[in-house]
Amino acid sequence: MTIKRIGLLTSGGDAPGMNAAIRAVVLSAHRYDIEILGFYSGYNGLINDHSNKLSLHDVDGIIHRGGTILKSARCPELLKEIGIKQAAQTLMKNKVYALVVIGGDGSFNGLIQLSKHWQGQVIGIPGTIDNDVDGTDLTIGFSTAINTAIDAIDKIRDTADAFERIFVVELMGQHSGHITFNVGIACAAEKVLSFENVDSTNEAKTLKECAKEIKQAQKDRHGSYLIVIAENLWTGGVTEFAKQLKNEAGIDCTPCILGYIQRGGSPVAKDRILATKMGVAAVQAIIADKSNVMIGEQNNAIVFVPLTDAIKHKKQVSQSLVAAQENILALTAQTQC
Repeated sequence: MTIKRIGLLTSGGDAPGMNAAIRAVVLSAHRYDIEILGFYSGYNGLINDHSNKLSLHDVDGIIHRGGTILKSARCPELLKEIGIKQAAQTLMKNKVYALVVIGGDGSFNGLIQLSKHWQGQVIGIPGTIDNDVDGTDLTIGFSTAINTAIDAIDKIRDTADAFERIFVVELMGQHSGHITFNVGIACAAEKVLSFENVDSTNEAKTLKECAKEIKQAQKDRHGSYLIVIAENLWTGGVTEFAKQLKNEAGIDCTPCILGYIQRGGSPVAKDRILATKMGVAAVQAIIADKSNVMIGEQNNAIVFVPLTDAIKHKKQVSQSLVAAQENILALTAQTQC
C-alpha cells in the first residue's frame, strides 16, 4: 500500500527540541512524497479534528525554537473509551495511514490504547525533559533542561557566595532524578537529594544528616552551601524542607523553585541533532512497516523499542553519577578533617 498521509502531534509537557523533531518528520516525509497532517494541542486536536497540512514553509526556521508549533496539552478525554474511539474516527476520516506522537510515557500510553481501536501504524518519539522513558539513552529536551538549570544555579551561586548563604533549589523531573543528579554534579552542589539516595519514608533522618553536614561545613569554611532536591521527593516540597531545617536545626536557608524555565528556551545542539535523527527514523520506520514502537537511541545508534517496554519505568539514574557525587563529598569531608 502506498503511504500518502502521516499524522503528527506533540503531547504532554513541552520539551526543547520538539520543533526540531517536527521539522525532521516533515522534511523526511516530503522526500517520499508523503503528506504530513499536524494535529494541534496534543490528542485534543485528534479528538476534535483540529489539524492542518504541514508544508516545508511551515517548518522553515523552527529548529532553534523552544516549545512546539503544534502546541501541546494534557488530554483527560483520551482516558475514556469514547475519546479514544473519537480519535480513531478522526484518523480514518482524514485517511491517515500512520500516526507519529512526540511526547513522554503518558503520550505513549495513549498511543497503545489508540492502536486497539485503529489499524494504522503508531510511532512514538521520546520528547520530555525528564529523561524517564525506557529504551533510549536520552530523550529530546533533557540536555537543554540540564544546561538551563546549570545557568540559573550558577547565578544563584554568585548570590549565595556573596552572602555566605545556604540555598536549596528544587529541580523538575516528576519522579525521576536524572535532572537533579546531572545538574547537582555539574553545579558542584554540596548536597544532592533525589529518589536514588534518599529514603522518602524517613525524612527525619535525612533532615538530621543534612543539618549535621551543613553545620560542619559552616565550621570548616566560609562560603555558600548549595542543596539541589528533586521535585516530589519531599513532603510539602522545597519550601517545607527549608522550613523544617529552620525549625528543627536552627539553620536558615533560602528555597528556590526553578520550575518551568527548565522546559523552555532554544534547544542545544545535542537536542537538535537527536530530534532530527529520531524524526527521520520515525518516517523510515513507517516505510519499513513498523508499528507500536518508539524511536530510541542507544550507544549512538537508532533503535526501535516496543511502546510497551518504553513505559515500564525501569530506567534509573546512572550509578556512576551517584557514586561520583558520594566520592566527591567523602573527599571533601576528608580534606576538611
